[in-house]
Amino acid sequence: MNFLIKNFLRGLVILFPIVITVYLIWATVLMIDRWLGIAIPGAGFAITLGLILLVGILAGNVIGRKFFEITELLFVRAPLIKIIYSAIKDLIEAFVGEKKKFNRPVIVSLSELGEAKALGFITREAIAFLPQHDLVAVYFPQSYNFAGNLILVPAARVTPIEADSSQIMAFIVSGGISG
Repeated sequence: MNFLIKNFLRGLVILFPIVITVYLIWATVLMIDRWLGIAIPGAGFAITLGLILLVGILAGNVIGRKFFEITELLFVRAPLIKIIYSAIKDLIEAFVGEKKKFNRPVIVSLSELGEAKALGFITREAIAFLPQHDLVAVYFPQSYNFAGNLILVPAARVTPIEADSSQIMAFIVSGGISG
């Protein structure tokens, strides 16, 4: 009986992440196909990837760049749309843009004695609009989630660490298991 339970759990540990990952990818592909009204599985996903690539290519030439600048200008000037568009654009650029924001991992002492620490990323050092000028903005991603908290902490409590940002992010998001 012990043999069966041990091997069942081993199989579960191996198969569960594979099955969930494949399911999530497949569900995403089917969702895109439904949005586009395409009956061939995966065709909508391929079309979406092609469209994204085409937009990237067009944005690289003078006419396309001007078109996207005008489009962005319209989005940035509309009152409610500006908030949504700017937040989404900043978030995407923080991860994959030319000016990546999560590239400065730090360890922050959460108490005076420095006994409790948290891993995060400095996103801004100078926060001029606040009366307390010794604060830095540190983003703390949440484990098993794609959310996080931005906490302003005294710069004296922040210690930069020499580590790869993607490894630190994977470590935090996995709850300390990955990396």
